Amino acid sequence: MSPGARGSARRTDVVAPPPHPSGARPPRVPAELVPRHVAIVMDGNGRWANERGLPRTAGHEAGEAALLDVVAGAIEIGVTHVSAYAFSTENWKRSPEEVRFLMGFNRDVLRRQRDTMHAWGVRVRWAGRHPRLWRSVVEELQAAEELTRGNDRCTLTMCVNYGGRAEVADAARAIAREAAAGRLNPDRVDERTVARFLDEPDLPDVDLFLRTSGEQRTSNFMIWQAAYAELVFLPEYWPDVDRRHLWRAVEDYARRDRRYGGAVDRAGTPVQEG
Repeated sequence: MSPGARGSARRTDVVAPPPHPSGARPPRVPAELVPRHVAIVMDGNGRWANERGLPRTAGHEAGEAALLDVVAGAIEIGVTHVSAYAFSTENWKRSPEEVRFLMGFNRDVLRRQRDTMHAWGVRVRWAGRHPRLWRSVVEELQAAEELTRGNDRCTLTMCVNYGGRAEVADAARAIAREAAAGRLNPDRVDERTVARFLDEPDLPDVDLFLRTSGEQRTSNFMIWQAAYAELVFLPEYWPDVDRRHLWRAVEDYARRDRRYGGAVDRAGTPVQEG
């Protein structure tokens, strides 16, 4: 059966991810308080390696298991979308050796893990720019997308050669072309119009923005989608992270009061903040 045919009916052969080696189970968080979309900046790989006297590339290699375990934890607690910052448009500034490693590593991770993702019912998608990416990386991204197209248990968006500003600029360029061709009225352009021209227009807004390594900035990741995201910064380097860190972040998220610009006065009457 072709991958396309698999998407015509709900799969019945999906398996559960293996439990965490510690036996830990996800906390009981009401479904309505679980973030739908978690965006992750997987930071600290190089520092993790340097502190152990290893080359920076060893940190990236160690981070593969962390991503797999966090996706498993997302499935277990009910997160439906995970977006991982795998290679940014700014990462081209790194040494040629590290760039070459990251290109090959991202390609090989997809090749190694796509069958596991498919078995778990995870849909793999790609957000990012085509130019400069190795053809072999694009081919693996597309192969993973095609294989997992019919899955709906959780969506893993691999952000490769991605930048938030680049995404918005590309959307603006596409909107301008449509307007110039007379297919779009410039006076009718609004936030919904821009959203339709983003890399993955049907991706829900980010609810929880998670960054590791102690750094407290968003680094140009999903700046449009994360406009109202709750931010959680973990001190651990990415290779030291597993599903239990995600679960604690979800618990933190569930305790927060999300008002989206609104407020409640002492009498309990909703009011709007400026």
